[in-house]
Amino acid sequence: MPYAVANGTSLHRHSIAKINLEKLSLDELKALEKDVAKAIKGFEGKKRKEALAAAEAAANKAGFKLSELVGDTKAPKKAAAPAKYKHPENPELTWSGRGRQPAWYKEAIEAGTSEADL
Repeated sequence: MPYAVANGTSLHRHSIAKINLEKLSLDELKALEKDVAKAIKGFEGKKRKEALAAAEAAANKAGFKLSELVGDTKAPKKAAAPAKYKHPENPELTWSGRGRQPAWYKEAIEAGTSEADL
């Protein structure tokens, strides 16, 4: 789908020119937005690969593998918070005290059970 440009001519998706956005229809604007997002993603991926290759080359030149220098790049997974409260009748039901209060906790508190008893 061609786009309308400032001088009134059409622009095909892979051409580079100043685009008069006010002359584009909504469908053309959405297509242009999609194309730009795809181009940005591709450009970032290319740059990331180039940077990684340069880093690997520098590490190799120094006698290392890149993985030896940077270690595991994944963030360590957080451990689950320890249980702070237990259901009075079913100790398998627990709550850490973080996030939404479970129904059994709310019910126990409303029934007069103190937090210390849970």
